[in-house]
Amino acid sequence: MTDLVRALKGALDYTRLYRRQTFVIKIGGEVLGNADAVENLAVQVALLESLSIRLVLVHGGGPQASALSRRLGIEPEIVAGRRVTDPEVLEVAKMVFAGTLNVDLLCALRRHQVRGVGLSGIDGGLVTAHRRPPVRMTDDAGREREVDFGEVGDVVSVDPSLIGRLVEDHYVPVVASLAADEQGRALNVNADTLAEALATALQAKKLIFLTASPGLLRDASDPSSLVAFAAPDDLEQLLAEGAITAGMRPKVEACLRAVRSGVKRTHIIDGCAPDSLLIELFTGSGAGTMIVGRREMEDYREHEL
Repeated sequence: MTDLVRALKGALDYTRLYRRQTFVIKIGGEVLGNADAVENLAVQVALLESLSIRLVLVHGGGPQASALSRRLGIEPEIVAGRRVTDPEVLEVAKMVFAGTLNVDLLCALRRHQVRGVGLSGIDGGLVTAHRRPPVRMTDDAGREREVDFGEVGDVVSVDPSLIGRLVEDHYVPVVASLAADEQGRALNVNADTLAEALATALQAKKLIFLTASPGLLRDASDPSSLVAFAAPDDLEQLLAEGAITAGMRPKVEACLRAVRSGVKRTHIIDGCAPDSLLIELFTGSGAGTMIVGRREMEDYREHEL
């Protein structure tokens, strides 16, 4: 038996399990900034879509927004992995998220015959948010402070009907991380939070974060400290110890909320590594970190799926 045939047979149980299930995939800005990674991702998305898996892609673009802000003379301010957004920074977010990055990703999908549809949370009343009030929080330096995030929105509700129609008709929505309040005021929404909210509203089978990290590390400077499996209480402890910081923090928090809201499995993987999405989905060893509830983890280990 050839390696190819063996691999295909090994993936059969997974393809049966995943058919017509919804996966929400959040693509980090570091991945979008890597042309080879974007092309490889488009190929993987094409394969998954051909297996009748319903895919929803969500993206932000933090590094690209920071780069454009600096070119415009605006120094970015990030607190605990979240961007402070004054009116000028909001204009940058509109240009980068709903403009350049969304279009470039759609073009990559089209090269591989994937029918992508570019959206933001504003389209079709998809996401309603409210402007976040000033909050007291602990920053990555361990200081407690009050932070006014400016034109940043917290998700109030999600109307998944538009997304549902698109995936039913075999389109792949590509959602930029912007939303609006009930008065039509545009707001910057954290892309990790938006992906979690969409996954919950769509009752997704999986929520997957594609990052520039191999997954969740106990020690950010040590790739060998990868956490392959984790339950919510494990992560709560790491968060309390301050071991999860910067951009990984909102991802882990989003995974926790998603798991507690009914999303079966959440994943954090390296989106720049070749074929990492397929490896994570179709092999027992995976390619990063899987975060699930205790019962789901036991079921996974029992059935190796």
